[in-house]
Amino acid sequence: MDGQHPEPVTVQTNSRGEPRRILWRSRRFRVTDTPTALVGTADWWRPFAPNTFGVGHPPLCIAGWRFQATAEDGETHVFDVRHATEDDDWLLLRTFD
Repeated sequence: MDGQHPEPVTVQTNSRGEPRRILWRSRRFRVTDTPTALVGTADWWRPFAPNTFGVGHPPLCIAGWRFQATAEDGETHVFDVRHATEDDDWLLLRTFD
């Protein structure tokens, strides 16, 4: 993945919404560490973003996840993923070897 064009992937999550498995390029990977939430400014705050109101920072929400996952043959990558839309579609943002 070149990091410039997100590609669709399938992500299975646990009951808390944390990734457990990823299907990428017809290969299955199992999450082998604790996923880290990637945070960003909450969507509802975006219209106010150009303004600063002093103390604190804009409200944040989980914008995606970073996790290490391993295939059955031992191939391992670190994946950054996020939801593509309001439904269950996911996008792979970048991988690290």
